[in-house]
Amino acid sequence: MNNTISRRSFLVGASASLAVVTTTHAAEPIIDIHQHTHYWGRNDDDLIRHQRALGATKTVLLPAGSKFGLEADCYGNDSVLALAKQHPNEFVFFANEVADLPEARPVIEKYLKAGAIGIGEQKFFVECDSKHIELIAALAKDYNVPVLMHFQHGKYNTGYERFHKVLEKFPRVNFIGHAQTFWGNIDRNHDQAVLYPKGKLTPGGLTDRWLADYANFYGDLSAGSGLNALQRDEEFTKDFFRRHQNKLMYGSDCQDETTKDTRCSGIKCLETVKRLAPTKKIERKLLYENARRVLKIK
Repeated sequence: MNNTISRRSFLVGASASLAVVTTTHAAEPIIDIHQHTHYWGRNDDDLIRHQRALGATKTVLLPAGSKFGLEADCYGNDSVLALAKQHPNEFVFFANEVADLPEARPVIEKYLKAGAIGIGEQKFFVECDSKHIELIAALAKDYNVPVLMHFQHGKYNTGYERFHKVLEKFPRVNFIGHAQTFWGNIDRNHDQAVLYPKGKLTPGGLTDRWLADYANFYGDLSAGSGLNALQRDEEFTKDFFRRHQNKLMYGSDCQDETTKDTRCSGIKCLETVKRLAPTKKIERKLLYENARRVLKIK
C-alpha cells in the first residue's frame, strides 16, 4: 500500500513538474536567428544540445558559401537543409553562396525553392554596395525574403558608410545587419578601424540612425561584436533597446558545445538582453516577436 501511494505521489509530482516546465517553455519561446552547422568542427548533435540548453525554441541555420566557410569551417546549404528536415520543429534555414560567383543566383534560388526563408550569412570579400550585393538584393526581392549581412571594415561587405544607398534602392528588401562594423557604428564617434571598441557611446552613429530612418534595416544581436556593443555602456543599451525595440533580434552565433562554456556569447547575450531590456514587452520583442515577424516564422 505504501509503495502504491509513493508511486502515485511520484507520478503526480512528476506530471506537475512536467506541466510547469512545458508551460514555462511555451510561455517564453526564443528564436535564435544566427547559428551554423560544423562551426569549427562542432557536430550536429552538439549543436542541437547547445540550442536546447540555450532555450531556443526555433533556430535559424545560416550556411556557408561553396568556396568559403565563413572563416569558421562552417558547412553549406546541403548541411543546413538536412538538419532542418530532420528537426523541423527546431530549425529553419537560409540559403547562401559567395556573392561574386557566377553561379550565386541559381544556387541560392535552388535552396529558396527548397524552403529557405532568407539569404545569408553574406560574409564575403565584396563591397556592400557592389553589383554582387545588388544581385543578392534583387533575388531577395523576388522571393520576399530577408538578407543577413556581416559588415567588417576592410574585409567583408566593405564601404559600410555607403550602405544606405542599398537600403534606398531596395526598400522592399529587409536587411539584417551583423558583426563588428555594424555594431561599432551605433556610436557617432566610432573609428572604423577599431573592430571591438570600448567605453561610453554617443547616440547618432550610422547604424543608430539607419535603424531609425529605414524601415527595411534590422539588427542581429549575436556574436562577440553584438555582446561587446551591448555591454560597453549599459545605460546607452537600455535606451537603444527602447528606441529600436521593433528592429533588433536575438542571435547566438557561438561555436560552443555547451552553454556552460565561459566563452559562450549566446548565453551571455541572452542574459544581457533579459537584464537590460527596459520592459518585459521589449524583452519578448527582442527574443522572439521581431524575428517571428520579419522572418515569417510560424
